[in-house]
Amino acid sequence: MRHLPLFFDVAGRTVAVVGEGPSADRRAVLARSAGAEVRRLEPAIVAADLMGAVAALIATGDAEADGAARRVAQSARVPANVADRPELCDFILPAIVDRDDVVVAVSTGGASPTLATLLRQRIEAALPERIGALARLAATFRLQANALISRSDRRRAFWRHLLVGPAGKLALAGQEAAARRAAVGELDAARCQVAPLGIAHIVGAGPGDPDLLTLRAGQLLQEADAILHDELVPPAVLARSRRDAERVAVGKRKGQLGWTQAAINADLVRRVRAGQSVVRLKAGDPFIFGRGGEEVEALREAGLPYTVVPGITAALGCAASAGIPLTHRRLASAVTFVSGHSAAGSQPAAWPALAARGHTLAIYMGAAEAESVRDRLLAAGASPATPVAVIENGSRPDERLSLGQLSDLARLAARHASNGDAGPALIIVGEVAALATADQPADQRTLAEVS
Repeated sequence: MRHLPLFFDVAGRTVAVVGEGPSADRRAVLARSAGAEVRRLEPAIVAADLMGAVAALIATGDAEADGAARRVAQSARVPANVADRPELCDFILPAIVDRDDVVVAVSTGGASPTLATLLRQRIEAALPERIGALARLAATFRLQANALISRSDRRRAFWRHLLVGPAGKLALAGQEAAARRAAVGELDAARCQVAPLGIAHIVGAGPGDPDLLTLRAGQLLQEADAILHDELVPPAVLARSRRDAERVAVGKRKGQLGWTQAAINADLVRRVRAGQSVVRLKAGDPFIFGRGGEEVEALREAGLPYTVVPGITAALGCAASAGIPLTHRRLASAVTFVSGHSAAGSQPAAWPALAARGHTLAIYMGAAEAESVRDRLLAAGASPATPVAVIENGSRPDERLSLGQLSDLARLAARHASNGDAGPALIIVGEVAALATADQPADQRTLAEVS
């Protein structure tokens, strides 16, 4: 290790920035972001210019001027950093990841600033954006934990659970008030030596391509004790989870036995009360025909902590994969997500409004109900020639796409529904569906194209 990594408190202190131009400007901004009083100086400086400064950042862009400024800093006993000249530096400026109270610095000792920047980018991608809220949560309870938990091993266990457990997850989700309430409960549980609560995460798995998982979803899959997943979540997405996590398939397909929603709710509550971190993994987005709202209600009624992580819903993922813009300046100024069949007690769709021109429909769970969907739209005034697309397994390697007209929707959908291994299918109705051919290779474009 060539350099001793230190974090230097410069708040309220003077940092001299020598030189002009973008490099000097960036250093001035960096110093100010740490609370320093910045003194901007011309390249030709004397020792008196550095009086009271705790550091000098030199970036004149000229080798001779840089060397002269550094010699002045030496004579004034002020440590200096010289931009792009590591041999002249008393200290170096690392690549920085700044997350409020959490700061990560990466250095290659001046050998390769580009490598340091690449490493910083990887850390930024892996580090939660709200990690600073986690540090604030720990600071809030530090004195209480030290006072109430006397044994060091139990105190360490408390801190670990606070940071990776429900309170920490709530802080990372931006629910800082809820995180503080959870932390109070965990502190009391640690003091009384009782098992703390777990937490449920209602997570969207996206349309099927594992690379379309959000970063937050991927992190939670790696941390979960148990994953309760829909049947429509493909193995490639489940493979992103922790290997020793318990995986429970709780979904069902039409016409097959499966878990009831009440049973899923009860299992979520049971597991969270037992202290587990549970991911309820749903295809697409949990709040778009995913019944995530019902699970949230059950957790709220039980007084248990939870977070919701949205996913790329099927309409967005499938349409993008098929090259279909859901809205288009010339063709569609509105889009509606609608279910192809109605659950008991649900509100019926307003088909006359949905059949209007300039309106795109993304119909979920509609392949088996395609004839009824067609008839309702035609009866509501839609043109039989309205373009339609049926997208099966959208965004996945085995995606299949059928294009045609509304009048032939039942036959198009039957080609997908009749397949014994058929995957989830989405129907898009509207003028934009005709644009699917624009960006799709011919061999991937259609299963059956009807004119």
